[in-house]
Amino acid sequence: MPSSKATDTASSAKAKTTTATAAATAKPARKRSARRLDIRLKRAYDAPDPADGQRVLADRLWPRGLAKAKAQIDFWAKDVTPSTPLRQWFHQHPEQFDEFRQRFLDELAALDAQHNAMLTELRERLAQGPVTLLTAAHRLVDDDTPTHLHVLRDFLESH
Repeated sequence: MPSSKATDTASSAKAKTTTATAAATAKPARKRSARRLDIRLKRAYDAPDPADGQRVLADRLWPRGLAKAKAQIDFWAKDVTPSTPLRQWFHQHPEQFDEFRQRFLDELAALDAQHNAMLTELRERLAQGPVTLLTAAHRLVDDDTPTHLHVLRDFLESH
């Protein structure tokens, strides 16, 4: 007859295997949206394109030197951009993008909890079809360098 210690070890190993199998087969949590949102990122200075869908400026400040008529902007979502203090902090610390990302996500979550009208409007526009988020940021030219638009897109896709 096996000792109780050997039986306990065998039971423990079986429980670990069962737990590992259950974790491996568990489905990931579903996002709110059943379909992937069509969100594109572009500089506000780039020429409008019919494939842009609705053009949404996601900058707190209007792009310098850009005429409103030429920009063909459908909606200016300045409330769903980084706050002025966060924007200024990030300009001084561009190497700390991970910290910026977390702070901006916290700001967006707070807006979401308050049922912000501009965030609601942006979601309604996304439900209608493609949306191109626009910024004046030079960083957008280099796809390897993320901007606040990348954070906003990720937030919208996950909430």
